[in-house]
Amino acid sequence: MCWLFSLGLLSAQSAVGEFNIQSTETNDSLLNRRFLNVEDAFQLHLSSTPDSLILRWEIAPQYYLYRDNFKFIALDDATQLGEPSLPPGSLKWDDYFARDLEVYYNQSNITLPAQSNSGAIAIEIESQGCADAGLCYPPRKQQFNIDLVSGLVTVRQATPQRDLSTTEKALPFAVTLLFALLGGMLLNLMPCVFPVLSIKAMSFVAAHGSATANRLHGLVYSAGVILSFVAIAALMLALRAGGEAVGWGFQLQSPLFISALIYLFFAMALALAGVFELGAGLMAIGQASAAGSSYRASFMTGVLATTVASPCTAPFMGPALGFTLTQPPAGALLVFACLGLGMALPFVVLTWLPSLRNRLPRPGPWMEYFKQALAFPLLLTAVWLLWVLGRQTDIDTVAAICVGLIFLSLAGWLWRMPSTTAFGGAQLIAIAALVAALMTPWLALNNADNAPRWENYSDEKLSALRAADRAVFVNLSADWCVTCLVNERVALSSDAFYATLDAREITYLKGDWTNGDAEITALLNRFQRTGVPLYLFYPAGTNQARVLDQILTPGTVLSTLNEK
Repeated sequence: MCWLFSLGLLSAQSAVGEFNIQSTETNDSLLNRRFLNVEDAFQLHLSSTPDSLILRWEIAPQYYLYRDNFKFIALDDATQLGEPSLPPGSLKWDDYFARDLEVYYNQSNITLPAQSNSGAIAIEIESQGCADAGLCYPPRKQQFNIDLVSGLVTVRQATPQRDLSTTEKALPFAVTLLFALLGGMLLNLMPCVFPVLSIKAMSFVAAHGSATANRLHGLVYSAGVILSFVAIAALMLALRAGGEAVGWGFQLQSPLFISALIYLFFAMALALAGVFELGAGLMAIGQASAAGSSYRASFMTGVLATTVASPCTAPFMGPALGFTLTQPPAGALLVFACLGLGMALPFVVLTWLPSLRNRLPRPGPWMEYFKQALAFPLLLTAVWLLWVLGRQTDIDTVAAICVGLIFLSLAGWLWRMPSTTAFGGAQLIAIAALVAALMTPWLALNNADNAPRWENYSDEKLSALRAADRAVFVNLSADWCVTCLVNERVALSSDAFYATLDAREITYLKGDWTNGDAEITALLNRFQRTGVPLYLFYPAGTNQARVLDQILTPGTVLSTLNEK
């Protein structure tokens, strides 16, 4: 979440002045347990030649500098600066800008053309860096005097800061709370949250309860939102106290949590589209929010809204969340409570001001169409989370989650089928499909880190192994070949298969024909095959390949490998 802190710190500077991540001794000690001081993370070494400056940054491991965030300013009229020569950096994905940005790891060497009529250069150098763990420092400005004759570099004294009054010292925290309130309000417009709140608002439009009941629903919903924000903040602070470098959205670093969110968004989309109805305890779809029995639904709607808001970050949230890094736990929890209050505030105002309710559209058939239309932003959010999961894991995990979503859809469709018994055949199949859907993420993530236990095929490698009188098993496959995938799962991934390879010193070569390969095509043609799969076994001491059947069983594979 480095982009979040970066945006927050930059916004806070323009609004309330320079943000200091080392504001007090207590907070400094807490911060240093997780992050280096900016001076230690990014050490600048400066030297000069007759016509240029050489700037070399030593960057601590797991820290980086933005390539495009350097600024060089002459501090007197005698100094003339040219265009800096910036070496290419490494590409790093930035969630906020949704694109790859160039950054420098380990070190950065920049050559800056510089001349001075006075024989001395006065310069201000601005840079900005971040930590992989999730913190971006505010832009750092350093001022130097460089004597071009002796090469002596001295640090210019910064302008001393005036003593702030008590009111001025309190201003940044007050502004932070205001930013938290505004950011929480804007969260309601995020595609993650808006459909949930729209459904709640529509149920409120259709309600006919008393004014007191309406207000109580608003308060109960607010309690669900605020308590959920505070609970997330408390967990985050507890992890920080234990030495973890975490921030808002830290739960999204867990592939299992991301998978759960994908399922949640997809299930909500199916519910909005009418495939099935979610229960009153989750979203209160189709129920009047003013009914006394649905207070729990209002509270759970607040919890749900906070849960689905976790992937989103609204404007003004950056300064508030960045500021919590330097606050004691009580101050940080207050900031998160204000975020929750801001998110709950529009709905609370709606329940407490009947005049606003009268301005809402009248209930009618449009509500059903509007509800169905809200399924699409949730589906887009689920697709985005799938992309995030793919970057965290691999394409196999993404495919497995998609299969799980199909099982979830099947379960919802079957559950609504009429049955003559309480649990008819369709419902039993629906339960089985739901179990399969819930097991899929766990199974996929447990197998996501399995390292390949084969070598990539090439004619040169095969020829070298045969020349060395080594036994070789060749598997020619492709990702789009269903038979290949089934064979690998059934017969070529067991412990017995790999144990036989090890015991008989058989080298396993796998040729991937997914995108085409001339060498693999030539090998297929040599065995009169036009496509995959093709399985070959070259026993030691012979050049004659044994061709296995296209449909493999564990027994036939093991018996072939054990032949002499």
